[in-house]
Amino acid sequence: MSPHFSELLRVFGRIGLLSFGGPAAQIALMHQELVEKRPWLSEDQFLRGLSFCMLLPGPEAMQLATYAGWRLRGTWGGVLAGALFVLPGAVVIALLLWLYVTFGNQPLVAAGFIGIKAAVITIVFKALWGLSQKALHRPLDGVFSLFGFVALFFLDLPFPAVILVAATIGAALPALFSINGTTPATTPPRSRTPISGHLGQIALWAGLWLIPLIALSALGAPFLADIGWFFAKLAVVTFGGAYAVLSYMTQTVVQDQGWISSGQMVDALGLAETTPGPLILVTQFVAMLAGQTAGTAATALAAGAIALWATFIPCFLWIFAAAPYVEQLTTIPRLNAALKAITATVVGVILNLSLWFALSILFDQHHRIDTGLFRFDFPEWTRINLLSLTLVILAPLTFKALRGNLFLLLPVMAALAIAAQQLPFLSQTTG
Repeated sequence: MSPHFSELLRVFGRIGLLSFGGPAAQIALMHQELVEKRPWLSEDQFLRGLSFCMLLPGPEAMQLATYAGWRLRGTWGGVLAGALFVLPGAVVIALLLWLYVTFGNQPLVAAGFIGIKAAVITIVFKALWGLSQKALHRPLDGVFSLFGFVALFFLDLPFPAVILVAATIGAALPALFSINGTTPATTPPRSRTPISGHLGQIALWAGLWLIPLIALSALGAPFLADIGWFFAKLAVVTFGGAYAVLSYMTQTVVQDQGWISSGQMVDALGLAETTPGPLILVTQFVAMLAGQTAGTAATALAAGAIALWATFIPCFLWIFAAAPYVEQLTTIPRLNAALKAITATVVGVILNLSLWFALSILFDQHHRIDTGLFRFDFPEWTRINLLSLTLVILAPLTFKALRGNLFLLLPVMAALAIAAQQLPFLSQTTG
């Protein structure tokens, strides 16, 4: 028997408010609420839904919530579950943006953000280590990972192109990613739902996603249109989690468009780590900050709303269009091989992001190296920031002392940064 909508509202509202700690913790919370505490989903249904969501671009935890809601109460159940997973964090992000813009330039607050930046480096490297343990099982995985790192860090290639190349190779050579070197002889079960029955669903959600962006372009709102189209493209290539796509986001919003600075990008990630919901909500913070810089508070709110729309509406599109075919999709060898190739490549992508964050925090000056083939920023080694270096060293030690508590790490590192800045020899840059 399907639960009533009021029960869905209560349970998924609880999940949305308590969904801190990244996708692993969020998925564990959903498993506890939907499988262990209530007989709403079986273990097999939950795991198959999770496997399906991992094949999709976008935040897998939010999409798993949407899929669970769809299984329980159809399309409206999916809309309710997905929205409740995102909205609490979106409200918190908007509040944090206001606090950041209002008080971020005050000396003590600015000093605290140096500590938060150091903590972010530790958090990203932790995510890199965890993903590498899951994704790198054979020499071929290492090759894909190296490809992802070199393509982004040294060649400055577009992130979507890197992901497309990895997926194409994986799909073309599925035997390379099988355990014994042969492609499993699996016959995907056929869905009883004809594709014609879902064309209207696909058209509806595709229209909801793209028509507002087309309208912004037609009405002559270039900044908001650019925001919308960029985050719409981002939604299509968000494989491997938020950390992977942050590299592409940084490349565009900092280097290409100049909407925000590299320091603000790291601040955005640090603040997004403190909110419930998917980490990809950092897109809302970045869009609002860019809007605030480009115009007024109203522009910031509009930019944030557009980023949310462009980022999360396609999540509903993927789920509602493909959910009836979960059994079929999760057993296609070429699709699974493409996902494995992407996952291995993403390890290198996150390594690129980690080094970029570290170098941007540790060094006050960089110079561009462009030989035609190689294009990357190289730090001025004589311009290292001693305060940042000290805090970057302290962050992993503090993280260990706090027994891996991410929520304590950020405020503790902020407090350490404020205290350390009072030491004259740390408030200077070498060179």
